[in-house]
Amino acid sequence: MRILVCPDKFKGSLTAGEAAEAIARGVSDGWPEAETVVCPLADGGEGTLEVLVNATRGRVVPTEVTGPLGEARSAPLGIAGDGETAVVEMAAASGLELIPPERRDPKVTTTRGTGDLIRAALDLGLRRIIVGIGGSGTNDGGTGMASALGARFLDGEGRELPPGGRELERLARIDLSALDPRVREAEIVVACDVANPLLGPRGASRVYAPQKGAGPHDMEVLEKGLARLAEVASAFVARGLEETPGAGAAGGLGFGLVAFLGARMRPGIEVVMETLGFAELLPSCDLVVTGEGRLDEQTAQGKTVIGVAREAFRLGLPVLALGGEVAEEAEALRALGVTALLSICPRPMSREECMAHAAPLLRRAAREVAGLLCALSG
Repeated sequence: MRILVCPDKFKGSLTAGEAAEAIARGVSDGWPEAETVVCPLADGGEGTLEVLVNATRGRVVPTEVTGPLGEARSAPLGIAGDGETAVVEMAAASGLELIPPERRDPKVTTTRGTGDLIRAALDLGLRRIIVGIGGSGTNDGGTGMASALGARFLDGEGRELPPGGRELERLARIDLSALDPRVREAEIVVACDVANPLLGPRGASRVYAPQKGAGPHDMEVLEKGLARLAEVASAFVARGLEETPGAGAAGGLGFGLVAFLGARMRPGIEVVMETLGFAELLPSCDLVVTGEGRLDEQTAQGKTVIGVAREAFRLGLPVLALGGEVAEEAEALRALGVTALLSICPRPMSREECMAHAAPLLRRAAREVAGLLCALSG
């Protein structure tokens, strides 16, 4: 039996690498003769940089950037093992976890630090840039990112707008004349884990802004700002980009990367699997074990587990998905290629307790499954 172990992170508890190690150890505990192939994955959210850099034996360059509240901070810039591909993780420069809970306010936070990382990649001569856009603490439509690369967002009197999403309703003109010309020489790939448009009930402001500290009134302010951004951009850049799947990701950063930098939007899990040669690992395996912290309705929208299941389904391979929580809606994943869903919690416990003991719980669950498979194979 050859088992491919390929989880995403268990957010707040384990990196994808740590989760994969726990599962592999559990399999070995329950079935010592089974062979495991370990391939940690990510879908464009937090952890994407670590997965891609580690798997390709690349390196990390600490980079000075502007944080989401305008503060100076250091963020990692990944360079893949080919020496030609940069990996930018927006969460490391503009992420929600960088902002103290009491200061979370998507009306004022900025993606400028993400633009700083892109500029740093260009300075190093890198012309293929993968930008993972999960985990944001922003709702500025990518205007901060573009500003770091020379774009200007002006009001009716020609003055630059302050950072953040609150002032976008006053936007009158977009000036890209000073945009870094190296952007046009680069291939910029956006690794995205959601398909939300920029506006509307499934858009950036109404779906994700509340998670970042926005109240009901704030959501409307932000929605109007992004709507104005899309309207002005249609005159200065291209029309209709707000409907692009993923445009609403990261508070509209997906929109900004496509509109202002000419980036190409792709499902993050596909970008990661392609970079790691995931498809080449599958044919020699008999079982696939994946997982993430919570399996729910969002898992089917482009997260790691469903990306793995689709690839495995093509080869008729069974897929076991492990989760700290398995919501009732996760049953829908069975129709999309997941063979079995299993919570790692052996008894009723709080989310905090489960997260605190994620590694041993994950190892235990993998051990029990492997032990059962071993007994059945004998």
